Amino acid sequence: QVQLVESGGGLVQAGGSLRLSCAASERAFSSYTCGWFRQAPGKEREFVAEITWSGSTTHYVDSVKGRFTISRDNARNTMYLQMNSLKPEDTAVYYCAAQGGRYPYVPTMTKLYAYWGQGTQVTVSS
Repeated sequence: QVQLVESGGGLVQAGGSLRLSCAASERAFSSYTCGWFRQAPGKEREFVAEITWSGSTTHYVDSVKGRFTISRDNARNTMYLQMNSLKPEDTAVYYCAAQGGRYPYVPTMTKLYAYWGQGTQVTVSS
């Protein structure tokens, strides 16, 4: 089973930046589409960004396009989310996730995500 651990969350001012990291325990991580999700207080968990195994294809929710960048380093079994120009509405617990196998890529196929980290808090103050 793939185990995922997030890090890099914290408190920042509006307009600031954070870089989240997600470390995977298994080499199989490098073969799976993976992504980032977030959940704000009182809200449902929502998709943020995803990236295919090779990193050749990425997809973002409209609200973060141009501000967030997802990337991965398969040699290090690590995924990243660079968050710039942060807004108070970005405040949430951020989760990294990986799909449960090698599936043909379909954008935002969230039901395929089977492995989840414990989450890291991102708070953006005004």
